[in-house]
Amino acid sequence: MPQTQQIRFCTSRDGTRIAYGICGSGPPLVWVAHFVHHLDFDWDSPVWRPWIAALAKRHTLVRFDFRGTGLSDRTDVEFTFAKLVEDFEAVVSASGVSSFSLLAMSGGARVVLPFVVQNPDRVDQLVLYGTSAAGPLTAKAPLEQVENMQVQLKAFEMGWPQDVPGFGTFLTSLHIPDATAEQARSFNDLLRLTTSAENGVALLRTLVESDMQDLLQHVRCPTLVFHSRRSAVLPFDEGRKVAALIPGARFVPLESRNHILLGSEPAWKQFVRELDDFLAHTPHDGNTESFEELTARERDVVELLAHGMTNADISARLKISAKTVRNHVSTVLGKLGANNRARAVAVARDAGFGRRVTPQARSSQRIE
Repeated sequence: MPQTQQIRFCTSRDGTRIAYGICGSGPPLVWVAHFVHHLDFDWDSPVWRPWIAALAKRHTLVRFDFRGTGLSDRTDVEFTFAKLVEDFEAVVSASGVSSFSLLAMSGGARVVLPFVVQNPDRVDQLVLYGTSAAGPLTAKAPLEQVENMQVQLKAFEMGWPQDVPGFGTFLTSLHIPDATAEQARSFNDLLRLTTSAENGVALLRTLVESDMQDLLQHVRCPTLVFHSRRSAVLPFDEGRKVAALIPGARFVPLESRNHILLGSEPAWKQFVRELDDFLAHTPHDGNTESFEELTARERDVVELLAHGMTNADISARLKISAKTVRNHVSTVLGKLGANNRARAVAVARDAGFGRRVTPQARSSQRIE
């Protein structure tokens, strides 16, 4: 578990302030979490603490509070799907990550898809967890599904402000039915600390009315899809459908009843193992011959990549043009057999790069 996090603020297009947090070290990983979370209080949550520890162990983790929740603006906030997309884009821009891996959960997974499709060169790897191609309140949703979701929204609204048996614990029981007493109590408390009933229901309604089914076939980055086999929030087939619509996506069933996986259950180890392998694995891990093929300048570039620098950072540090940097990075990826930047960084770190003092710029007289 990282010791500290930096909490910052950025402004979305309509002026709403969005809180985001950064912790850990390593290649950047942006996490769009479930809507019941709070940048500050998550650190003490037995539900979310294992997630933060696992995700920040090898990555610089970037996460944020949805508008109307947590430390983001809560009053006079308008909820539309387009604004949620703009909020995500504002966080990515403010955090300064040029390319990154992305983990998105539940309805938040649909929020990131426009960015993923429109910016194929910026998302190195995509992980979708417990989501569906379209929410249960879309125009094409079956009537039974719509009625069921409307009942759930009403139950959420009634149970949110007060701990009334049944209504007060409905959302928690639905999302983590196998939680311990401590985990359930913490999630109940977090629900009420996160936001008001009005904001919570408005946010949830916006998410469940979204439909990104047509975008899934246009996702081009390596994609891993997780789904709990017995989730009461989203049927298992919804996760299978998402994986089937994304070209080349791999699907991993999780043996759990919990929609939000808990760090104390057996499926958690499988999730972490599969996630780590997906984000870091490359067929050239540990192959030193690949690095022997690099020129001196390419090794300088690899060193700076391993330090998490952007192309602009490398250009300034080595005093070479941005175009030259792009060419070097492309060549390096080819020589290392890495199909994206994140995997090249992982391979470089395994080989010892990123642990030494960053190289000084070579003479500007050097012919590139």
